[in-house]
Amino acid sequence: MDFRDADRLLADARALLDEHATVDRRVRQALGALRAEVARAGLGSIPVSRLKDVTDGRLRIGTLEKAGYATVLQVLESTPYRLQLLPGIGARTAGQIHAAARQIEQAAAEAASIRIDVERPDRHTTELVIALHRLVAVGPELPRALEAARDLAGRLAPLLAEAGPARGRLRLMFTLPGRRRRAREAVAELEGLLDGVAETRLLLAQVTADLLRPPARDFEAWADFESRSPEYFALLAELAGEPVGTGQGFLPDDLAAKVAAQPLDDTHRRVSLRGYQAFGARFALAQERVILGDEMGLGKSVEAIAALAHLRARGETHFMVACPTSVLINWTREIESRSTLRAHPLHGPERLAAQQEWIREGGVAVATLDSLHRLAPAEIGLLVVDEAHYVKNPETKRSKAVAAWCGRTRRVLFLTGTPMENRVEEFRALISYLRPDLAVSLRGSDVVAGARAFRKAVAPVYLRRNQQDVLTELPDRVEAEEWVEFSGADFAAYREAVAAGNFMAMRRAAYAEPATSAKLKRLLELVEDAAANGLKVVVFSYFRAVLATVRTALDGRAHGPLSGDVSAAGRQRVVDEFSAAAGHAVLLSQVQAGGVGLNLQAASVVIMCEPQVKPSMETQAVARAHRMGQIRKVQVHRLLTVDAVDQRMLDILRRKSKLFDAYARRSDLAESAADAVDISEASLARQVVEEEQRRLLAD
Repeated sequence: MDFRDADRLLADARALLDEHATVDRRVRQALGALRAEVARAGLGSIPVSRLKDVTDGRLRIGTLEKAGYATVLQVLESTPYRLQLLPGIGARTAGQIHAAARQIEQAAAEAASIRIDVERPDRHTTELVIALHRLVAVGPELPRALEAARDLAGRLAPLLAEAGPARGRLRLMFTLPGRRRRAREAVAELEGLLDGVAETRLLLAQVTADLLRPPARDFEAWADFESRSPEYFALLAELAGEPVGTGQGFLPDDLAAKVAAQPLDDTHRRVSLRGYQAFGARFALAQERVILGDEMGLGKSVEAIAALAHLRARGETHFMVACPTSVLINWTREIESRSTLRAHPLHGPERLAAQQEWIREGGVAVATLDSLHRLAPAEIGLLVVDEAHYVKNPETKRSKAVAAWCGRTRRVLFLTGTPMENRVEEFRALISYLRPDLAVSLRGSDVVAGARAFRKAVAPVYLRRNQQDVLTELPDRVEAEEWVEFSGADFAAYREAVAAGNFMAMRRAAYAEPATSAKLKRLLELVEDAAANGLKVVVFSYFRAVLATVRTALDGRAHGPLSGDVSAAGRQRVVDEFSAAAGHAVLLSQVQAGGVGLNLQAASVVIMCEPQVKPSMETQAVARAHRMGQIRKVQVHRLLTVDAVDQRMLDILRRKSKLFDAYARRSDLAESAADAVDISEASLARQVVEEEQRRLLAD
């Protein structure tokens, strides 16, 4: 045996681990400096009286307050020597006061939430981004390389030590028989270990070379951060640690412990997971038939792919994703970029050939919800149903197809950010596909008992986390209601629509006369302001005619519009072009087309041309911009007409949204009854029309 080969492999493994430790240490130093800065800034708002809390009230801080020390920060910026110059404060007390202030500072630093603001790239943040760039630039192979290096270092070192006598014939000859036997056994193990490690050698060499690259220049690191910020934040969350419990939703302790103990194999995964994402994937695997109801923008598709990759590593070969047509291409891209699994889109003219290839080779079949009923039954390891609220009505053909597939599949994962839009019964319908026994029980006492009892009852099958709980780095969302009055021509069109009882025409009336439309004028002002600041804008409307009016007003200087008759591939192409445009750009989209499945983080200004009948539709649309990966503050502007259809709708819809908040979203205070709100689209339209007819046409 050539011991030099084993020595080199051990040296390569140790070199990778050492270099990674060096880079990791630099990241942690930069993170620590930034946390300290953030914490220190916050200490300026903590009153000096809090020093008593740290010392169980033993410190007398009256003298400090009289001397003008109002905050903990002022104490820290002083010194023990200066403090002991105050009357009544000796050297020991001054030391205790300063130590208590440092203790508060340390606690604040440990709890500090880190945000990376591209619009304010200060020194500490820039140093952190540069340090993170060294790790992010290595790519998704880093975890696998580190695992291989640790495994080799842990096995090679003792084997080489044990095989030492066999390095020379003379040395082996003078070795005791027992030691000689162990040396020969170690040599045999080494030979077996070295057999077939050529790929591992290349992996170690490549990753080590990537880690040894010189640090990027600041503008290079910031540019890379802007292009793939989710990877930076995922790595940062892993290093910094996420707040305990935020990723577990409101699961009971015993269930949370079961989920945490569930293994998660990353052999076939090509993306790092946030802590809450790993928990979500484990929840799906541990409970087998669940609804993952994370708020929009948290990466539900990544959690599903992590579960698929785990099951592939455990021997499963065939999987299926059922989704709306609009997101089929997005699922195909996500699966193949974030895992080693092959995606087979069962759509379009090649769908039959793709289906046969999937059956023959395995992988993930990606089918539309409306085509699911045409697919022959097959044994699959996991069925993922995206935008599962599309099957909330059990009487539709697509719902019956999903129910049939659920009935013959052991593991099912429903993904939806809006599991319930109008009533609890819709939520119960989704649960009935997964756990009929649980759905039956929800007809009784748990629902009547109120929201808390309901959430407790559905905990085994439902997990939801909200943005504010787990994405502490997400930039703020600033929402503004832009109220305007009808122009004369628009009001005339509105009265005519009210008289005719035409709800849709009432909603469009504010754009009836573009030359004098107050809404359109305000929209153009918002776009001009965004252009002056180099910001990208997405304009949403339910109506194609409204988007056409906006496009004309912009002289055609807009991407899109995205609409229902644009293919999934076409929508993605438009979004890619919009995202790649340098500086300011405008994207037009129907809210029902752009609000599902597309990632619009490039936009930091969202304009809603009118309120939507379904609050969830607007929530989804806004979440396409304000989601993981967004690095700028998101401005959401809602264009509304005073004392007209918009105002009537908002009054009704605000009451309607309380039901979702109580039952499907985490809320400690909500205790609504099950039938608190039950408004269909038709009944809402009828109610608004009747109110406006009474108001405007009474005389």
